[in-house]
Amino acid sequence: MNTKQLTLIPLGGMGEVTQNMFVYEYGNEILIVDCGIGFPDVYMPGVDAIIPDISYLLKQLQQGKKIVGLLLSHGHDDHIAALPYLLPELPKFPIYASPLAAGFAAERMDDAGVKRDIQVMPNKKVQKLSNNFSFEFFAVTHSVPDTRHILIQTPVGNIYHGSDFKLDPHPVDGVLTDFEHITQLGKKGILLMLMDCLRVERQKWTKSESTTGPVIAQEMQTTKGKFVVTLMSSHIHRIQQVVDAAAQHQRKVAFVGRSVEQNVRIAGQLKKLKLPKSVVIDKRDLGKYPDHQLCVIIAGSQGQEGSSLVRAVYDEHRIVQINKNDKVVFSADAIPGNEVPYFKAVDELCRNDVEVIYPDVNPNVHQSGHASSVEQQELLSLVKPQLVMPIGGADRHRTKFWELVAKPLNIPEKQVLRPKTGQVMAFNQQGYQGVVKKVTLNPKTIDGLGIGDVGPIVLSDRRSLSQAGIVVVVIPRSKGRWLFKEIMVVSRGFVFMREADEVIKFIKDHTTKIIKKAGKKTPEHELKRLIERRLGRKLYKVIKREPMIVPVIMETGHHQGKRKH
Repeated sequence: MNTKQLTLIPLGGMGEVTQNMFVYEYGNEILIVDCGIGFPDVYMPGVDAIIPDISYLLKQLQQGKKIVGLLLSHGHDDHIAALPYLLPELPKFPIYASPLAAGFAAERMDDAGVKRDIQVMPNKKVQKLSNNFSFEFFAVTHSVPDTRHILIQTPVGNIYHGSDFKLDPHPVDGVLTDFEHITQLGKKGILLMLMDCLRVERQKWTKSESTTGPVIAQEMQTTKGKFVVTLMSSHIHRIQQVVDAAAQHQRKVAFVGRSVEQNVRIAGQLKKLKLPKSVVIDKRDLGKYPDHQLCVIIAGSQGQEGSSLVRAVYDEHRIVQINKNDKVVFSADAIPGNEVPYFKAVDELCRNDVEVIYPDVNPNVHQSGHASSVEQQELLSLVKPQLVMPIGGADRHRTKFWELVAKPLNIPEKQVLRPKTGQVMAFNQQGYQGVVKKVTLNPKTIDGLGIGDVGPIVLSDRRSLSQAGIVVVVIPRSKGRWLFKEIMVVSRGFVFMREADEVIKFIKDHTTKIIKKAGKKTPEHELKRLIERRLGRKLYKVIKREPMIVPVIMETGHHQGKRKH
């Protein structure tokens, strides 16, 4: 590959909202931006998270290349939470972040026993990383404090790396997007701008985060019992507004849930969150106050199985009980793919006659942290890049970016880059040089303590189990002779066996036919595969269901006919 080129590959894939990780290369030097997890969808039962495939990165290191730094744009998990999983596979290199992103990232690593230093970078300070890479952070507004966009200086030109943002005119902490600095950067010349496009379909200016506070206070005022609010645990601005509302209405605030408690502690230490001692109480002291004097900020806004909220919803939490006089506010939208567990929690509360407020009922209990197409146009007009690449959205968002953002600004379509997953793009001083290679990316799954050990086959088995149950076919054999009359069928989650004699007979008969047709010379492992495949197809034709089929060959000392079925 030509060393005079800058190459770029999004290791988290394109068309993905989460799992952010971008790798820039020039010569033998590598710069990484972000290192985030992805969230599993309904087709990935039992999976906790997804992390980027770094096999390409490891291969580059084996070829003698060097990582000169890792930059973290902000503190959301889809930008920092893969660090504990991926850093142990990589050599040491400097990591840079804003104060809150550094605090959150350090906590994630400490939890996993991973020791790496993170350098906190002030805004607008140019940091030289190597002969080929320098960078600087500058402030933008988003739903987590201390969010940064990044200018990366390279030998082929300046790169504007603009991950998640909105242009909030009235941020809760008063820290505005640094329009003046961004304008100056645009005047210096930008070769390529990467820009968040997630909310491109919205064509009105995203409402300020500060508008949620009065709405939450209003909902709190009409609550007879406990005011229970669930939100993204990193949403420090939202937490601040809930605390302020509680102080206004003489309610005590308790934080419940590990992620919320951790993030509140870190934000408090960094002075990003103001918590009056007279308002905040320990969650273990909830029972000391009447319900109408309480506000509970609880983790689990996506209805995650096992979260504090879900346990409280199903009356399984040892501290928080939700009663009919309480009000539960979901101050968060469902993340795409999480709609089922999110609304399952809402439905359960409604069944129990608990008042539930969520964005579909009152849109103003939540405001997006992402820019609309109008705001994206505004930022693009200031930066004036030669090339622009929409990131952080699904494929529909990347496509609509051209139509709703770039085209109205008279930017030619060829200047809007929409690479496919795994494509390595090249740039030089003349501009975009096209895709120079294609890399296969296979993200790893995190399941409990296991990393990467849940592959497509395991996920397929889990889906079969969850959707159609399991059928175990036990086939006895004695001294090389099959005891077909003694075949046993055991089922879980498939059919109610006492009322399914015909189905059981069907399974036994077809198992017998498959074994007889296979012949005595078929190896046992191959015979099991034949039974699994062929019986599965036969069953689907008859009952239109696809249970997981597990054939078990059981050696027995009995002779045929000695034991009755």
